[in-house]
Amino acid sequence: MTGQTHRSSACLAIALAATLAISIVSAPAKPPPPDQARSFWSFRPVKRPDVPAVKDAAWVRNPIDAFVLAKLEEKGWKPAPPADKVHLLRRAYYDLTGLPPAPADVDAFLADTSPDAYEKVVDRLLASPHYGEKWGRHWLDLVRYAETNSYERDGPKPNAWRYRDYVIRSFNEDKPYDRFVREQIAGDEMPEAKLSSDPVVATGYYRLGIWDDEPTDPVQSRYDGLDDIVATTGQVFLGLTVDCARCHDHKIDPIPQRDYYKLLAFFHNINHFKSGGPTDEAPVIDPGGREAFEHRLAELAQQRKQVQGLIEETELNFKQLLEGQPGRDPVRVGELPDLLRKEGSRVLGEERFKEYMKLKRRLRELSFPKDAPAALAVTEAGPKAPETFVLLRGSAHAQGAKVEPGFPEVLSDTTPTIPEPPAGARSSGRRTVLAQWLTSPDNPLTPRVMANRIWQYHFGRGIVRSPNNFGLQGDAPTHPELLDWLASEFTSHGWSMKAMHRLIMTSSTYRMASTGGDPKALAADPRNDLMWRFDLRRLTAEELRDSILAADGTLNLKLYGPSVYPPMPKAVLATESVPGKGWETSGPEDSCRRSVYVHVKRSLRLPILSNFDAAEPDATCPVRFVTVQPTQALGTLNSDFMNEEAAKLAARLRREAGDDVRGQVTLAWRLVTGRTATDSEVKRGVDLIDAFVRKDVATPDVALKYFCLMTLNLNEFVYVD
Repeated sequence: MTGQTHRSSACLAIALAATLAISIVSAPAKPPPPDQARSFWSFRPVKRPDVPAVKDAAWVRNPIDAFVLAKLEEKGWKPAPPADKVHLLRRAYYDLTGLPPAPADVDAFLADTSPDAYEKVVDRLLASPHYGEKWGRHWLDLVRYAETNSYERDGPKPNAWRYRDYVIRSFNEDKPYDRFVREQIAGDEMPEAKLSSDPVVATGYYRLGIWDDEPTDPVQSRYDGLDDIVATTGQVFLGLTVDCARCHDHKIDPIPQRDYYKLLAFFHNINHFKSGGPTDEAPVIDPGGREAFEHRLAELAQQRKQVQGLIEETELNFKQLLEGQPGRDPVRVGELPDLLRKEGSRVLGEERFKEYMKLKRRLRELSFPKDAPAALAVTEAGPKAPETFVLLRGSAHAQGAKVEPGFPEVLSDTTPTIPEPPAGARSSGRRTVLAQWLTSPDNPLTPRVMANRIWQYHFGRGIVRSPNNFGLQGDAPTHPELLDWLASEFTSHGWSMKAMHRLIMTSSTYRMASTGGDPKALAADPRNDLMWRFDLRRLTAEELRDSILAADGTLNLKLYGPSVYPPMPKAVLATESVPGKGWETSGPEDSCRRSVYVHVKRSLRLPILSNFDAAEPDATCPVRFVTVQPTQALGTLNSDFMNEEAAKLAARLRREAGDDVRGQVTLAWRLVTGRTATDSEVKRGVDLIDAFVRKDVATPDVALKYFCLMTLNLNEFVYVD
């Protein structure tokens, strides 16, 4: 199934659900016009609300708590008690770094009795380079990050990993979110692009979608690629399913079809993806070497022009010779490549055909300097953008009315001014205008959507549970005033994501336990909409794999660089059209790097990542599924990976605890759960190892390995309390 089909199916599902809801409540069949819909909560300007007064003022550590507690007091409910220090520390570590605290970290926190002990931990974790790895992965979910193109061949996207590293570095640097947005939308058009590669690498955002390398309809395929960009941009930055207006006016939201194509016009001049070469890649060089590199590119362009001229001359001669033969019909342009392959040698002669093929190879070699480091990036076809038309029923072959670049009418009634590109410009400048509007005070959605996402990734769900849909049929905010207060706080603190983390994580709301809440709240609000307790969550797929490697002591914490290829089961490799192609297994050390650095091949995923609901990369993934299914337990008990890691954990226990079985069990419990085992738990572990030896005739080493396998399957290991 293609990404376009996925999105069409999603739009159909949304429309069907809306139709059902409308029939039940007798709502109007059509959404209100954009100018009337501006009173809807998400389209209104962000206004900072007053912090509510509450009865239990002692519970309030910062304004977040006041907004949450006010709702609870209205119901007569009490918030859950605070989480204990071990659970709180483990929660903070996973939320900010995606890694478990080491036993020494737990001991230090328990020993620190200062009033700001927890705040110091939060600050230290925010300063950790592993913070960017964790939160960068959230962003990669949203922008459909993958390093291959999908479809049958699922070929590689050249140097896509540099975009992933750019994202991780941006989070670690606490790059202001508004700049982060502008770099991805129009980094190549920013003046800073002449001084740093970062803004250009950021535009790899455009190249992450699926790509058909042999479309049956190239023109329609071109617009499918643009639809991927419009869909991702609309949902990720605005929280709107703009793509549902590709073929007709949006059935639910106040987004007419012309608004879809007005947004598409900002991107219309982008060169269609070709999976490499000068239109898809940009140099990654230091400022001092840029002038020399630009000179080298100009030389290559001149050489390409000469070689292309010789190729075209040969192709014209071939066409003339072929059409001059008796009974031959005129050769159509699309037929020429196939005819040359089949009859080139006969028509042109063996030597001349060989020379033609050599010219074709030479042209490919001249596409980009072989020795230059490059990154996936966007380019445009020059300073003059093509005209954009509404496409009737979404068909690229049925043009409707002409449109100019513009913003959704429900959010803006002004027509953007597109400055004339300066002399020598390589792009139209349209994307810069869009980037500036996305991050302007006039746009209420960008700060609301991102503030909601930050909340979501801390609490397991957003204040708006549909984080990519702030439209009329999206979920209403459970705490609308809190969301606006957070959005206002976000922008007033320079769009700093780390400031938001610190604010949220130091609140009493975040510090609540997941158990022991008010029974009345549980009965009336089982989904915990009003935040009367903290929600238990399972580790993400990446956190689970990384935690296993951390427990057995093999996790490689090296930062950045090309992706790695851990061992893949042969049975999984066999599922490819060419088994094993594109998966060259890395060495043992690289195979143990963090999961964010594992190569993301759309048609081939590590079983432990796919089994535990890693993001589906064909389209933006705002919320991951959290499934519970038999294949997960079968994999964590029987897979080669889990049994090998259990053996490594057993080796670590023998190394650090010696032959004392009781000491081995105690250490295993600390490494896996983060806490000290009770006497009863230690006894049960010792008894289990003894049973393996006595009843199953296992050697002590094998018995310890299976005990370790059992600990890696504990709910307490797999879930964050």
